[in-house]
Amino acid sequence: MTSSVPVGATSAPGSPLDWSEPLVPGEVVLDERVAPNASWSAVVRAGHVLTIVDVGGNQSGDCLIYNAADTEERYSVPDTLAWQGNAYVRTGTVLRSNLGNPLMTVVGNEIDRQDTIGGACSKESNTLRYGHHVMFHHGCRENFLSEGQKHGLGLRDLVSNLNWFMNVPVEADGALGIVDGMSAPGKRVAVRPDTDVLVLVSNCPQMNNPCNDFNPTPLRMIVVRP
Repeated sequence: MTSSVPVGATSAPGSPLDWSEPLVPGEVVLDERVAPNASWSAVVRAGHVLTIVDVGGNQSGDCLIYNAADTEERYSVPDTLAWQGNAYVRTGTVLRSNLGNPLMTVVGNEIDRQDTIGGACSKESNTLRYGHHVMFHHGCRENFLSEGQKHGLGLRDLVSNLNWFMNVPVEADGALGIVDGMSAPGKRVAVRPDTDVLVLVSNCPQMNNPCNDFNPTPLRMIVVRP
């Protein structure tokens, strides 16, 4: 399957880009750049640390996590939030699976909170939210399908996801929305696998809300052995 999401878009002229460095020191075992609108995946070994760099600022990186040895075990939003009793992902949050097992732990985070309730954009949701004139705007769902097929994953394997660097505040009355981000060029989050995990990331191509500041920019993925 070939993704219909255009890859390789360039940021607006003059956009500040900060490629930064690993948030946790160690021997670099992987260092890759993810172009605007593109997808990425890798197996990250237990004990290593993955740093995700928001190179341009306020660029949402939608993320799915699977047990590398058995992808039937995968990231679970309800398990993660119920265990910690909080709607936000912050330093110390344990990202749990549908079996309640720890998959990864957030060991560093340079913005106040990370989102895991805003979901992933798609051709269908874009049409529903913004009108039929945007039905050709494919999104993270298409990226996940394209990237996931490299690992034998399909439609039934897509579950609710994390949104690194996306701002989805929950109001006192329970209302929520995707609003202007709190990140900036070079801000980072670091996650440490508790078991070998397969990580999928979509560098969000959404252009109808502020999840990427209406200016898709790159992400940097750095894995270190501490």
